Amino acid sequence: MIRHCVFIRFKPTISHAQKAEIFDEIAALKGRLPGLLAVHVGTNVSPEVGMDKGFSDGFIVDFDDSFARDAYLADEEHRKTGAKIVAAALEGAKGILVYDLETED
Repeated sequence: MIRHCVFIRFKPTISHAQKAEIFDEIAALKGRLPGLLAVHVGTNVSPEVGMDKGFSDGFIVDFDDSFARDAYLADEEHRKTGAKIVAAALEGAKGILVYDLETED
């Protein structure tokens, strides 16, 4: 399984509603992309002050395998939402951290 983690430093002008719209678009991909198992979204709740380096929001998408993840990355709807994320992030792509983790689950 591949766990695709995306953490975002949103611009201070981005509202809760705008964040929710972006996360809803990511979640909507689950129903139409084979191998996309789960989508988790939310705000960082870690008590480790300062360790988030400003990445206060994010989402995690679980895939069956790297082939399902790669199909998601190439998907046109994902690309449109990705562009919205870049536009909403502080300093564009510099305000986004992506980390993919391969697990045994």
